[in-house]
Amino acid sequence: MNRTKTNTSGVMISTDKSLLDLPFAYRYLHEHMYWAKNLTFDAFERAVAHSAVVVGTYDSSVNGRLIGFARVVSDCATFAYLTDVFVVSKFRGQGLSKRMMEIIVNHPDLQGLRRFLLVTEDAQELYAKFGFELPKDGANWMQIYKG
Repeated sequence: MNRTKTNTSGVMISTDKSLLDLPFAYRYLHEHMYWAKNLTFDAFERAVAHSAVVVGTYDSSVNGRLIGFARVVSDCATFAYLTDVFVVSKFRGQGLSKRMMEIIVNHPDLQGLRRFLLVTEDAQELYAKFGFELPKDGANWMQIYKG
């Protein structure tokens, strides 16, 4: 289900993947985010295509330029993982990440999940506002990590 919301400041937030500027999103992630340094464009493109929910934030005053992005990997029944979240530096502090999170946590395909995960080095306060907390069973988690 594609949902689009525009506010009075001319910022549009949408789950419509066809609106995305994938090359820009990839460049921004690759150049500015510590977790995406080894990400290839091919892998990013496939990841977006297979993500359950992708949110793009657009500035209509600059021809709808992509200024924020987030995606959710999920089976849409029991599990979801939020990743690749960013708001372009110039547009931070306007509540855009909160608006993107509201769309994500209220998305109809992501309701009733048993577990919704994310990894963050510096945005715990934002995500806590939406119910995220440190795993109580974190000592039981295992991973294969290839950075």
